Amino acid sequence: MNHQTVRDVMSSAVVRVQAGTPFKEIAHLLLEYDITAVPVVDAGDRPVGVVSEADLLHKMWGRPEAGATGTAPRPAKTSATDAAGLMSSPPVCAHEDWSVVDAARVMARHGVKRLLVVDGDQRLIGVVSRSDLLRVFLRTDQALRTEIVEEVLVKTLGEAPSAVQVDVTNGQVVLSGRLSPGVSVTELEELCGAVDGVVAVEFRPVPEPETDGEVRP
Repeated sequence: MNHQTVRDVMSSAVVRVQAGTPFKEIAHLLLEYDITAVPVVDAGDRPVGVVSEADLLHKMWGRPEAGATGTAPRPAKTSATDAAGLMSSPPVCAHEDWSVVDAARVMARHGVKRLLVVDGDQRLIGVVSRSDLLRVFLRTDQALRTEIVEEVLVKTLGEAPSAVQVDVTNGQVVLSGRLSPGVSVTELEELCGAVDGVVAVEFRPVPEPETDGEVRP
């Protein structure tokens, strides 16, 4: 099975600035494009940092005000006048060929809402956000069923397509049937759960046919 890659879901139109971009120009870009952060790149278009709305707001937080409480400003950013002084560095990046699962794990580990996407030469080619990763859950139930039957049951487990009934409703997968002796329910459920867009998996075994105990010739 192949997960969708970051390249499949990322946004390739990326507003970017360089280290010398002035404070006001960055603020203007954030408002003009309705974005909350902008990557900072070097002369080779390789990301070196990110400037966010919060970085710009250090300028306001740094102004003394009676009775003010909250997050303490960072002195360096309070006095910064360009991207080099404002940015948070190093940026958290994803490679274009990462799976969406890898990207989601890195986002969670670093507590960030987006990742800069780089190619094999570490050049910026896009941005992937949490909402971009959620696109995998927009896959149709039919697409999920087809992948489970063809990739999980047949190709990976070697089962006949008719061995297990696969029903998918709103991303929830219900499997019913009898598995071959070498295939476990746990393995089947884990493989189906790893399909991009699957929300939940349940296996319902088919009862063995009852016998009357008589031995027939």
